[in-house]
Amino acid sequence: MPATFTITHHGATTGVTGSCHQLTLPDGQAVLVDCGLFQGAETAADGASASQLEINFPIDKVRALVVTHVHIDHVGRIPYLIAAGFRGPILCSQASAALLPLVLEDALKVGFTKNQGLIDQFLKLVAQQIVPLPYKQWHKAIAGVHGLRIKLQPAGHILGSAYVECEIGQPRQRIVFSGDLGAPYTPLLPAPQAPYSADVLVLESTYGGSTHQSRKDRRTRLQALVERALKNQGTVLIPAFSIGRTQELLYELEEIIHRQKLKGFKGGAAKGAGLDWGTLDIVIDSPLAADFTAGYAKLRDHWDAEAKAKLLKGRHPLAFEQLTTISSHTDHLQNVVMLAKTGKAAIVIAASGMCSGGRIVNYLQAMLGDPRHDVLFVGYQAAGTLGQAIQKYGPKGGYVELDGQRITIRAAVHTLGGYSAHADQKDLLNFVGRMRHKPRQIRLVHGDAGAKQALREVLGGLHPGVEVVVA
Repeated sequence: MPATFTITHHGATTGVTGSCHQLTLPDGQAVLVDCGLFQGAETAADGASASQLEINFPIDKVRALVVTHVHIDHVGRIPYLIAAGFRGPILCSQASAALLPLVLEDALKVGFTKNQGLIDQFLKLVAQQIVPLPYKQWHKAIAGVHGLRIKLQPAGHILGSAYVECEIGQPRQRIVFSGDLGAPYTPLLPAPQAPYSADVLVLESTYGGSTHQSRKDRRTRLQALVERALKNQGTVLIPAFSIGRTQELLYELEEIIHRQKLKGFKGGAAKGAGLDWGTLDIVIDSPLAADFTAGYAKLRDHWDAEAKAKLLKGRHPLAFEQLTTISSHTDHLQNVVMLAKTGKAAIVIAASGMCSGGRIVNYLQAMLGDPRHDVLFVGYQAAGTLGQAIQKYGPKGGYVELDGQRITIRAAVHTLGGYSAHADQKDLLNFVGRMRHKPRQIRLVHGDAGAKQALREVLGGLHPGVEVVVA
Protein backbone atom coordinates (compact mmCIF):
# COMPACT_ATOMS: atom_id res chain seq x y z
CA MET A 1 0.00 0.00 0.00
CA PRO A 2 1.36 3.51 -0.77
CA ALA A 3 2.77 5.43 2.18
CA THR A 4 0.21 8.20 1.81
CA PHE A 5 -2.02 6.77 4.52
CA THR A 6 -2.38 3.79 6.85
CA ILE A 7 -5.40 1.86 8.08
CA THR A 8 -5.33 0.30 11.54
CA HIS A 9 -8.05 -1.98 12.84
CA HIS A 10 -8.91 -1.76 16.56
CA GLY A 11 -11.67 -4.36 16.37
CA ALA A 12 -13.91 -6.50 14.12
CA THR A 13 -10.91 -8.53 12.93
CA THR A 14 -11.62 -11.84 14.69
CA GLY A 15 -15.40 -11.69 14.46
CA VAL A 16 -18.38 -9.41 13.97
CA THR A 17 -18.22 -7.05 16.96
CA GLY A 18 -16.02 -4.23 18.23
CA SER A 19 -15.86 -2.34 14.94
CA CYS A 20 -13.25 0.41 15.13
CA HIS A 21 -10.96 1.45 12.28
CA GLN A 22 -8.38 4.21 12.16
CA LEU A 23 -7.40 6.09 9.01
CA THR A 24 -4.10 7.92 9.54
CA LEU A 25 -2.90 10.62 7.14
CA PRO A 26 0.74 11.18 6.13
CA ASP A 27 1.16 13.91 8.74
CA GLY A 28 -0.05 11.65 11.54
CA GLN A 29 -3.53 13.13 11.95
CA ALA A 30 -6.26 10.52 12.02
CA VAL A 31 -9.97 9.75 12.14
CA LEU A 32 -11.74 6.79 13.67
CA VAL A 33 -14.55 5.06 11.83
CA ASP A 34 -16.79 3.61 14.56
CA CYS A 35 -15.89 2.72 18.13
CA GLY A 36 -17.91 -0.34 19.08
CA LEU A 37 -18.17 -2.88 21.88
CA PHE A 38 -17.02 -6.49 21.69
CA GLN A 39 -19.65 -9.13 22.45
CA GLY A 40 -19.80 -12.87 23.13
CA ALA A 41 -16.64 -14.93 22.79
CA GLU A 42 -15.01 -12.04 20.94
CA THR A 43 -14.50 -10.19 24.22
CA ALA A 44 -11.72 -12.65 24.95
CA ALA A 45 -10.57 -13.12 21.35
CA ASP A 46 -9.91 -9.43 20.84
CA GLY A 47 -8.51 -8.90 24.35
CA ALA A 48 -11.48 -6.78 25.39
CA SER A 49 -12.24 -8.25 28.79
CA ALA A 50 -14.16 -6.13 31.26
CA SER A 51 -10.88 -4.69 32.58
CA GLN A 52 -9.65 -3.83 29.06
CA LEU A 53 -12.59 -1.94 27.60
CA GLU A 54 -10.67 1.31 27.90
CA ILE A 55 -9.23 2.72 24.70
CA ASN A 56 -5.86 0.97 24.43
CA PHE A 57 -4.44 3.00 21.54
CA PRO A 58 -3.23 6.63 21.43
CA ILE A 59 -5.87 9.19 20.49
CA ASP A 60 -3.86 12.42 20.66
CA LYS A 61 -3.81 12.66 16.85
CA VAL A 62 -7.42 11.50 16.35
CA ARG A 63 -9.28 14.56 15.07
CA ALA A 64 -12.77 13.11 14.54
CA LEU A 65 -14.95 10.05 14.98
CA VAL A 66 -17.17 8.97 12.09
CA VAL A 67 -20.13 6.81 13.09
CA THR A 68 -21.56 4.56 10.37
CA HIS A 69 -24.63 3.60 12.44
CA VAL A 70 -25.75 3.32 16.04
CA HIS A 71 -25.66 -0.42 16.78
CA ILE A 72 -23.79 -1.08 20.03
CA ASP A 73 -21.00 -3.05 18.31
CA HIS A 74 -20.20 0.14 16.38
CA VAL A 75 -20.71 2.84 19.06
CA GLY A 76 -20.53 1.09 22.45
CA ARG A 77 -16.97 2.19 23.26
CA ILE A 78 -17.73 5.88 22.73
CA PRO A 79 -18.05 6.45 26.51
CA TYR A 80 -14.55 5.03 26.93
CA LEU A 81 -13.30 7.21 24.10
CA ILE A 82 -14.74 10.30 25.79
CA ALA A 83 -13.27 9.20 29.12
CA ALA A 84 -9.87 8.90 27.42
CA GLY A 85 -10.09 12.59 26.52
CA PHE A 86 -11.50 12.66 23.00
CA ARG A 87 -13.26 15.98 22.40
CA GLY A 88 -13.39 16.05 18.61
CA PRO A 89 -16.52 16.02 16.46
CA ILE A 90 -18.65 12.88 16.17
CA LEU A 91 -19.74 12.89 12.53
CA CYS A 92 -22.82 10.89 11.57
CA SER A 93 -25.98 11.03 9.50
CA GLN A 94 -28.93 13.15 10.56
CA ALA A 95 -30.99 10.15 11.63
CA SER A 96 -28.08 8.63 13.54
CA ALA A 97 -27.60 11.95 15.34
CA ALA A 98 -31.17 11.65 16.66
CA LEU A 99 -30.80 7.99 17.68
CA LEU A 100 -27.25 7.92 19.07
CA PRO A 101 -28.10 9.54 22.46
CA LEU A 102 -30.68 6.80 23.09
CA VAL A 103 -28.11 4.07 22.46
CA LEU A 104 -25.45 5.72 24.61
CA GLU A 105 -27.87 6.33 27.47
CA ASP A 106 -28.77 2.66 27.53
CA ALA A 107 -25.11 1.63 27.29
CA LEU A 108 -24.27 3.83 30.26
CA LYS A 109 -27.10 2.37 32.34
CA VAL A 110 -26.00 -1.18 31.57
CA GLY A 111 -22.24 -0.78 31.81
CA PHE A 112 -21.48 2.29 33.91
CA THR A 113 -24.03 3.78 36.29
CA LYS A 114 -27.73 4.09 37.10
CA ASN A 115 -27.15 7.67 38.29
CA GLN A 116 -29.30 9.68 35.87
CA GLY A 117 -27.54 12.92 36.82
CA LEU A 118 -24.15 11.57 35.71
CA ILE A 119 -25.70 10.10 32.57
CA ASP A 120 -27.32 13.44 31.70
CA GLN A 121 -23.96 15.22 32.13
CA PHE A 122 -22.31 12.78 29.75
CA LEU A 123 -25.09 13.05 27.18
CA LYS A 124 -24.88 16.85 27.33
CA LEU A 125 -21.16 16.64 26.55
CA VAL A 126 -21.71 14.22 23.68
CA ALA A 127 -24.50 16.36 22.26
CA GLN A 128 -21.97 19.18 21.85
CA GLN A 129 -19.73 16.85 19.83
CA ILE A 130 -22.32 15.30 17.51
CA VAL A 131 -22.31 16.83 14.03
CA PRO A 132 -25.23 15.66 11.83
CA LEU A 133 -24.32 15.40 8.16
CA PRO A 134 -26.70 15.04 5.22
CA TYR A 135 -26.12 12.13 2.88
CA LYS A 136 -24.25 12.63 -0.40
CA GLN A 137 -22.44 15.83 0.56
CA TRP A 138 -18.70 16.23 1.11
CA HIS A 139 -17.58 17.47 4.53
CA LYS A 140 -14.10 18.63 5.51
CA ALA A 141 -13.02 16.42 8.42
CA ILE A 142 -9.33 17.36 8.64
CA ALA A 143 -7.83 20.55 7.25
CA GLY A 144 -4.39 20.91 5.70
CA VAL A 145 -2.43 20.06 2.57
CA HIS A 146 -3.05 16.36 3.11
CA GLY A 147 -6.52 17.07 4.47
CA LEU A 148 -9.41 14.66 4.57
CA ARG A 149 -12.99 15.08 3.48
CA ILE A 150 -15.75 12.54 3.92
CA LYS A 151 -19.12 11.79 2.35
CA LEU A 152 -21.82 9.61 3.88
CA GLN A 153 -23.90 7.41 1.61
CA PRO A 154 -27.04 5.42 2.61
CA ALA A 155 -26.07 1.88 3.63
CA GLY A 156 -29.57 0.38 3.99
CA HIS A 157 -28.68 -1.43 7.25
CA ILE A 158 -30.73 0.46 9.85
CA LEU A 159 -32.25 3.93 9.84
CA GLY A 160 -29.43 6.44 9.51
CA SER A 161 -26.79 3.88 8.54
CA ALA A 162 -24.07 5.00 6.14
CA TYR A 163 -20.98 3.85 4.38
CA VAL A 164 -18.17 6.39 4.35
CA GLU A 165 -16.26 7.71 1.38
CA CYS A 166 -12.95 9.29 2.46
CA GLU A 167 -10.88 11.40 0.09
CA ILE A 168 -7.28 12.38 0.80
CA GLY A 169 -5.50 15.02 -1.26
CA GLN A 170 -1.92 15.17 -2.55
CA PRO A 171 -2.07 12.67 -4.20
CA ARG A 172 -5.82 12.27 -4.21
CA GLN A 173 -6.93 8.86 -3.05
CA ARG A 174 -10.29 7.49 -1.99
CA ILE A 175 -10.89 5.01 0.84
CA VAL A 176 -14.35 3.56 1.45
CA PHE A 177 -15.47 2.06 4.75
CA SER A 178 -18.60 -0.01 4.23
CA GLY A 179 -19.78 -0.05 7.83
CA ASP A 180 -22.59 -2.60 7.84
CA LEU A 181 -24.34 -2.85 4.48
CA GLY A 182 -28.02 -3.74 4.28
CA ALA A 183 -29.77 -6.19 2.03
CA PRO A 184 -31.96 -4.95 -0.83
CA TYR A 185 -35.67 -4.67 -0.04
CA THR A 186 -35.07 -4.16 3.68
CA PRO A 187 -38.34 -2.79 5.12
CA LEU A 188 -38.42 0.99 5.56
CA LEU A 189 -35.00 1.59 3.99
CA PRO A 190 -33.75 2.34 0.47
CA ALA A 191 -31.17 -0.15 -0.83
CA PRO A 192 -27.51 0.93 -0.78
CA GLN A 193 -25.94 2.00 -4.06
CA ALA A 194 -22.31 1.18 -4.80
CA PRO A 195 -19.76 4.02 -4.83
CA TYR A 196 -18.33 5.18 -8.14
CA SER A 197 -14.76 4.32 -7.22
CA ALA A 198 -12.29 3.53 -4.45
CA ASP A 199 -8.59 2.92 -4.10
CA VAL A 200 -9.07 0.87 -0.94
CA LEU A 201 -12.34 -0.66 0.29
CA VAL A 202 -12.77 -1.82 3.90
CA LEU A 203 -15.67 -4.26 3.53
CA GLU A 204 -17.80 -6.07 6.08
CA SER A 205 -18.23 -9.82 5.57
CA THR A 206 -20.79 -10.99 8.15
CA TYR A 207 -22.59 -13.15 5.60
CA GLY A 208 -19.73 -13.38 3.13
CA GLY A 209 -20.22 -17.11 2.78
CA SER A 210 -24.00 -17.40 2.55
CA THR A 211 -27.14 -16.04 0.93
CA HIS A 212 -30.48 -14.97 2.43
CA GLN A 213 -34.00 -16.02 1.60
CA SER A 214 -36.05 -13.68 -0.56
CA ARG A 215 -38.36 -11.21 1.14
CA LYS A 216 -41.40 -13.12 -0.13
CA ASP A 217 -40.10 -16.43 1.22
CA ARG A 218 -39.21 -15.05 4.62
CA ARG A 219 -42.61 -13.38 4.98
CA THR A 220 -44.29 -16.69 4.10
CA ARG A 221 -42.23 -18.47 6.76
CA LEU A 222 -42.96 -15.75 9.31
CA GLN A 223 -46.69 -16.08 8.64
CA ALA A 224 -46.44 -19.86 9.04
CA LEU A 225 -44.88 -19.37 12.46
CA VAL A 226 -47.63 -16.96 13.45
CA GLU A 227 -50.24 -19.51 12.37
CA ARG A 228 -48.42 -22.20 14.36
CA ALA A 229 -48.63 -20.00 17.47
CA LEU A 230 -52.33 -19.47 16.91
CA LYS A 231 -52.90 -23.23 16.58
CA ASN A 232 -50.72 -24.17 19.56
CA GLN A 233 -51.85 -21.24 21.72
CA GLY A 234 -48.17 -20.58 22.27
CA THR A 235 -45.68 -17.75 22.09
CA VAL A 236 -43.11 -17.00 19.41
CA LEU A 237 -40.07 -15.52 21.15
CA ILE A 238 -37.97 -13.30 18.90
CA PRO A 239 -34.66 -12.08 20.34
CA ALA A 240 -34.12 -8.89 18.39
CA PHE A 241 -31.86 -5.88 18.43
CA SER A 242 -33.76 -2.87 19.73
CA ILE A 243 -32.97 -0.80 16.68
CA GLY A 244 -33.42 -1.99 13.12
CA ARG A 245 -34.59 -5.57 13.39
CA THR A 246 -37.48 -4.82 15.75
CA GLN A 247 -38.92 -2.16 13.47
CA GLU A 248 -38.50 -4.34 10.37
CA LEU A 249 -40.36 -7.20 12.05
CA LEU A 250 -43.21 -4.91 13.06
CA TYR A 251 -43.42 -3.67 9.49
CA GLU A 252 -43.69 -7.23 8.16
CA LEU A 253 -46.17 -8.34 10.83
CA GLU A 254 -48.41 -5.38 10.07
CA GLU A 255 -48.34 -6.40 6.40
CA ILE A 256 -49.31 -10.00 7.25
CA ILE A 257 -52.21 -8.88 9.45
CA HIS A 258 -53.32 -6.34 6.84
CA ARG A 259 -53.52 -9.10 4.21
CA GLN A 260 -55.63 -11.19 6.56
CA LYS A 261 -58.02 -8.26 6.92
CA LEU A 262 -58.31 -8.03 3.15
CA LYS A 263 -59.33 -11.69 3.16
CA GLY A 264 -62.20 -10.95 5.50
CA PHE A 265 -60.67 -10.71 8.95
CA LYS A 266 -62.83 -8.35 11.02
CA GLY A 267 -61.60 -9.15 14.49
CA GLY A 268 -62.58 -12.80 14.08
CA ALA A 269 -61.22 -15.59 11.95
CA ALA A 270 -59.84 -14.93 8.50
CA LYS A 271 -62.00 -16.64 5.90
CA GLY A 272 -60.85 -20.15 5.21
CA ALA A 273 -58.02 -20.04 7.69
CA GLY A 274 -59.87 -21.29 10.77
CA LEU A 275 -57.58 -19.14 12.90
CA ASP A 276 -58.63 -16.25 15.08
CA TRP A 277 -56.10 -13.58 14.22
CA GLY A 278 -57.93 -11.21 16.54
CA THR A 279 -56.54 -13.07 19.57
CA LEU A 280 -52.91 -12.57 18.56
CA ASP A 281 -50.92 -10.14 20.69
CA ILE A 282 -47.70 -8.64 19.37
CA VAL A 283 -45.59 -7.42 22.25
CA ILE A 284 -42.48 -5.26 22.33
CA ASP A 285 -41.05 -6.01 25.77
CA SER A 286 -38.17 -3.58 25.75
CA PRO A 287 -38.24 0.08 26.80
CA LEU A 288 -35.30 0.81 24.51
CA ALA A 289 -36.94 -0.88 21.52
CA ALA A 290 -40.12 1.07 22.21
CA ASP A 291 -38.13 4.31 22.30
CA PHE A 292 -36.40 3.44 19.04
CA THR A 293 -39.68 2.52 17.41
CA ALA A 294 -41.04 5.93 18.38
CA GLY A 295 -37.85 7.46 17.01
CA TYR A 296 -38.25 5.60 13.73
CA ALA A 297 -41.82 6.92 13.49
CA LYS A 298 -40.64 10.51 14.00
CA LEU A 299 -37.96 10.06 11.34
CA ARG A 300 -40.43 8.98 8.66
CA ASP A 301 -38.90 11.48 6.22
CA HIS A 302 -36.03 8.99 5.99
CA TRP A 303 -38.29 6.01 5.15
CA ASP A 304 -38.36 4.51 1.67
CA ALA A 305 -41.13 5.10 -0.88
CA GLU A 306 -43.02 1.89 -0.05
CA ALA A 307 -43.32 2.76 3.63
CA LYS A 308 -44.35 6.35 2.90
CA ALA A 309 -47.07 5.06 0.55
CA LYS A 310 -48.55 3.01 3.41
CA LEU A 311 -48.75 6.13 5.57
CA LEU A 312 -50.63 7.96 2.84
CA LYS A 313 -53.19 5.14 2.86
CA GLY A 314 -53.75 5.54 6.59
CA ARG A 315 -51.71 2.53 7.64
CA HIS A 316 -49.21 2.73 10.48
CA PRO A 317 -46.66 -0.09 10.12
CA LEU A 318 -44.98 0.72 13.44
CA ALA A 319 -48.11 1.43 15.49
CA PHE A 320 -51.06 -0.84 14.74
CA GLU A 321 -54.01 -2.11 16.75
CA GLN A 322 -52.63 -5.44 17.99
CA LEU A 323 -49.27 -4.04 19.03
CA THR A 324 -48.55 -3.36 22.70
CA THR A 325 -45.39 -2.30 24.51
CA ILE A 326 -44.20 -3.17 28.00
CA SER A 327 -42.07 -0.69 29.89
CA SER A 328 -41.99 -1.53 33.59
CA HIS A 329 -40.08 -4.51 34.94
CA THR A 330 -43.10 -5.56 37.01
CA ASP A 331 -45.33 -5.68 33.93
CA HIS A 332 -42.61 -7.64 32.14
CA LEU A 333 -42.48 -10.33 34.83
CA GLN A 334 -46.27 -10.57 34.91
CA ASN A 335 -46.35 -11.03 31.14
CA VAL A 336 -43.76 -13.82 31.31
CA VAL A 337 -45.85 -15.71 33.87
CA MET A 338 -49.11 -15.10 32.00
CA LEU A 339 -47.82 -16.33 28.64
CA ALA A 340 -46.03 -19.33 30.18
CA LYS A 341 -49.13 -20.53 32.03
CA THR A 342 -52.06 -19.56 29.83
CA GLY A 343 -52.98 -20.57 26.30
CA LYS A 344 -52.81 -17.16 24.68
CA ALA A 345 -51.13 -16.80 21.32
CA ALA A 346 -48.50 -14.06 21.18
CA ILE A 347 -45.37 -12.85 19.51
CA VAL A 348 -42.84 -11.31 21.88
CA ILE A 349 -39.96 -9.23 20.55
CA ALA A 350 -37.39 -8.53 23.24
CA ALA A 351 -33.72 -7.68 23.59
CA SER A 352 -31.01 -8.69 23.53
CA GLY A 353 -30.65 -9.89 19.97
CA MET A 354 -28.06 -12.53 20.90
CA CYS A 355 -29.79 -13.47 24.20
CA SER A 356 -26.70 -12.22 26.05
CA GLY A 357 -28.87 -10.39 28.58
CA GLY A 358 -32.05 -8.37 28.78
CA ARG A 359 -35.67 -9.42 29.17
CA ILE A 360 -35.58 -12.16 26.55
CA VAL A 361 -33.67 -14.32 29.06
CA ASN A 362 -36.64 -14.46 31.46
CA TYR A 363 -38.92 -15.60 28.64
CA LEU A 364 -36.42 -18.26 27.61
CA GLN A 365 -36.15 -19.57 31.16
CA ALA A 366 -39.92 -19.87 31.39
CA MET A 367 -40.66 -21.25 27.92
CA LEU A 368 -37.71 -23.12 26.41
CA GLY A 369 -38.87 -26.35 28.01
CA ASP A 370 -42.44 -26.16 26.62
CA PRO A 371 -43.15 -27.50 23.09
CA ARG A 372 -46.07 -25.08 22.63
CA HIS A 373 -43.62 -22.26 22.11
CA ASP A 374 -41.16 -21.26 19.40
CA VAL A 375 -37.90 -19.34 19.35
CA LEU A 376 -37.21 -17.45 16.15
CA PHE A 377 -33.76 -16.06 15.37
CA VAL A 378 -33.72 -13.31 12.78
CA GLY A 379 -30.17 -12.04 13.21
CA TYR A 380 -26.58 -13.15 13.56
CA GLN A 381 -25.66 -15.07 16.73
CA ALA A 382 -22.02 -14.54 17.66
CA ALA A 383 -19.91 -17.40 19.01
CA GLY A 384 -20.15 -17.76 22.77
CA THR A 385 -23.59 -16.19 23.14
CA LEU A 386 -26.66 -17.91 24.57
CA GLY A 387 -28.42 -17.29 21.26
CA GLN A 388 -25.82 -19.29 19.38
CA ALA A 389 -26.11 -22.17 21.87
CA ILE A 390 -29.92 -22.32 21.52
CA GLN A 391 -29.64 -22.05 17.74
CA LYS A 392 -27.07 -24.88 17.66
CA TYR A 393 -28.49 -27.32 20.20
CA GLY A 394 -32.22 -26.55 20.09
CA PRO A 395 -33.04 -28.41 16.85
CA LYS A 396 -31.23 -31.46 18.28
CA GLY A 397 -33.26 -31.51 21.49
CA GLY A 398 -30.25 -30.39 23.49
CA TYR A 399 -30.04 -28.15 26.52
CA VAL A 400 -28.60 -24.85 27.72
CA GLU A 401 -27.55 -23.56 31.12
CA LEU A 402 -29.43 -20.52 32.42
CA ASP A 403 -28.48 -19.13 35.84
CA GLY A 404 -27.07 -22.50 36.79
CA GLN A 405 -30.21 -24.35 35.71
CA ARG A 406 -30.09 -26.93 32.93
CA ILE A 407 -33.05 -26.43 30.60
CA THR A 408 -33.88 -29.02 27.96
CA ILE A 409 -34.95 -27.25 24.78
CA ARG A 410 -38.41 -28.52 23.83
CA ALA A 411 -39.58 -25.31 22.15
CA ALA A 412 -39.13 -25.33 18.40
CA VAL A 413 -36.13 -23.31 17.23
CA HIS A 414 -36.16 -21.54 13.87
CA THR A 415 -33.82 -19.23 11.96
CA LEU A 416 -34.93 -16.80 9.28
CA GLY A 417 -31.72 -15.56 7.68
CA GLY A 418 -33.64 -13.35 5.32
CA TYR A 419 -34.41 -10.91 8.12
CA SER A 420 -30.79 -10.15 8.71
CA ALA A 421 -30.09 -6.46 8.28
CA HIS A 422 -26.76 -7.42 6.67
CA ALA A 423 -26.04 -7.88 3.01
CA ASP A 424 -25.39 -11.49 2.01
CA GLN A 425 -22.61 -12.74 -0.27
CA LYS A 426 -24.47 -11.85 -3.45
CA ASP A 427 -25.15 -8.31 -2.19
CA LEU A 428 -21.52 -7.80 -1.16
CA LEU A 429 -20.33 -9.00 -4.56
CA ASN A 430 -22.74 -6.59 -6.24
CA PHE A 431 -21.47 -3.74 -4.08
CA VAL A 432 -17.97 -4.31 -5.44
CA GLY A 433 -19.01 -5.33 -8.94
CA ARG A 434 -21.08 -2.21 -9.55
CA MET A 435 -18.21 0.15 -8.76
CA ARG A 436 -17.13 1.82 -11.99
CA HIS A 437 -13.48 1.89 -10.90
CA LYS A 438 -12.52 -1.09 -8.75
CA PRO A 439 -10.27 -0.72 -5.71
CA ARG A 440 -6.71 -1.91 -5.85
CA GLN A 441 -7.22 -3.48 -2.42
CA ILE A 442 -10.19 -4.84 -0.47
CA ARG A 443 -9.75 -5.40 3.27
CA LEU A 444 -12.28 -7.82 4.76
CA VAL A 445 -13.43 -7.15 8.33
CA HIS A 446 -16.47 -7.83 10.52
CA GLY A 447 -16.90 -11.54 9.81
CA ASP A 448 -16.03 -14.97 11.11
CA ALA A 449 -12.98 -16.64 9.58
CA GLY A 450 -15.04 -18.91 7.31
CA ALA A 451 -17.20 -16.09 5.97
CA LYS A 452 -14.18 -13.89 5.26
CA GLN A 453 -12.29 -16.68 3.51
CA ALA A 454 -15.30 -17.62 1.37
CA LEU A 455 -15.82 -14.02 0.30
CA ARG A 456 -12.09 -13.56 -0.34
CA GLU A 457 -12.01 -16.53 -2.70
CA VAL A 458 -15.05 -15.41 -4.70
CA LEU A 459 -13.89 -11.80 -4.93
CA GLY A 460 -10.43 -12.91 -5.98
CA GLY A 461 -11.91 -15.03 -8.76
CA LEU A 462 -14.18 -12.28 -10.03
CA HIS A 463 -11.61 -9.50 -9.81
CA PRO A 464 -8.12 -10.95 -10.32
CA GLY A 465 -6.55 -7.50 -10.48
CA VAL A 466 -7.73 -6.63 -6.96
CA GLU A 467 -5.75 -7.59 -3.87
CA VAL A 468 -8.20 -9.09 -1.36
CA VAL A 469 -6.85 -9.41 2.17
CA VAL A 470 -8.34 -10.57 5.46
CA ALA A 471 -7.68 -7.89 8.07
